[in-house]
Amino acid sequence: MRKIKIWDKIKTKLFVAQASSIPGGSTVSNFNAWTGRSFFGVDNTQLATNETIFSIITRLANTMSSLPVKLYKDFDVVNNGISDLLINPNQNMSGMEFINKLEVSRNEHGNAYAVIIRDTLTRPIQLLPIENSTVSPFIDSDSGELYYQIRGDNATSYIHNANMIHLKHITGVNRIEGISPLKVLNNALKYDKAVQEFSLSEMEKKESFKLTYGANIDEAKQQQVIDNFRRFYSENGGILFQEPGVTIDSIPKSYNASDTSAAEKVTRARVANVFNVPLTFLNEGSAFSSNEQLMTQFVQTTLTPIVRQYEQEFNRKLLSQADRANGYYFKFNLNSLLRADTATRANMYQMGIRNGWFTQNEVRKLEDLTPIDLNEANQLYISGDLYPINISVSERNGVSSNENNQTTE
Repeated sequence: MRKIKIWDKIKTKLFVAQASSIPGGSTVSNFNAWTGRSFFGVDNTQLATNETIFSIITRLANTMSSLPVKLYKDFDVVNNGISDLLINPNQNMSGMEFINKLEVSRNEHGNAYAVIIRDTLTRPIQLLPIENSTVSPFIDSDSGELYYQIRGDNATSYIHNANMIHLKHITGVNRIEGISPLKVLNNALKYDKAVQEFSLSEMEKKESFKLTYGANIDEAKQQQVIDNFRRFYSENGGILFQEPGVTIDSIPKSYNASDTSAAEKVTRARVANVFNVPLTFLNEGSAFSSNEQLMTQFVQTTLTPIVRQYEQEFNRKLLSQADRANGYYFKFNLNSLLRADTATRANMYQMGIRNGWFTQNEVRKLEDLTPIDLNEANQLYISGDLYPINISVSERNGVSSNENNQTTE
């Protein structure tokens, strides 16, 4: 814990977050100066050089940034200035790029940060991703509240937690920051790198040979054989005449492709475990009988906790308490990832329409088809056979008088 200066505390608690130490001006909107910059020479080369890490972070970031996210009020989609923030978070990037950057940083460093820029009425107007290495969260010793210290080249600013989107990997009770998956994988990645470097060095070596002379070969003849062999070796092939009394044996390389393959398999399994994804995503054999089963596991065990973290950060920090009390909330749509094959979907839609829990227009929307401009297409039906759900049994065609009497008794 540390103590924050009273003036900085007042400024950040106002949710306008003015900070005179920000380069280029006096308002928090000048955090734009941090965008796209590199601080302190920090570069995690593991993401840039390890194919397995790159592939899994790419998959997670692309999946999260591709999911539709909307603002709802009591199950109805709402379009306003706050919902537009996740489409146009700032003047330099789209909503997809914004979430992609956050997810890459969360998986690479264990934490992802974005400053919330507010107007004078405390309404959020911009979201700016901040380089992970410049941010240090801490608890103010006086108030017990969470603040974020942001360091620039020649300036330092303090941001209240209400003005900072913070996404993380798992943490303990006494931790504020998330644990970096790459630190957890540090030994596995070192081992994988060592195996790759050894294999590559062995593959790049030229062929080795052993020359054996008979007892009848004098020194002049030996030198002649050596010179001939050197010329053959430097020219990388050609014709080599084997002299009588001279034996030439090839020395096999120590490189074995199966050793590299086994090491890569171990690394992929460890990466999949740490990032909590199905091993199939790293080109290992699948234990699932269908893609639907695979995606169900991926959504349930991997994506759902990540999505809930995003939703709760957005709900808590982009919506006011009054907004939440009035039924507003952000939600990512995971249904597209759980989309079954055509036959399964058709069967589900048929059951939904015939049993009164899908309208025809709801089905058309799920299949990206234009809704029908008919009231009947927005009504719920039940089989018997397909009457509007609000029509009584006695009004249905084909119902006998005895059935009507039994219904009314």
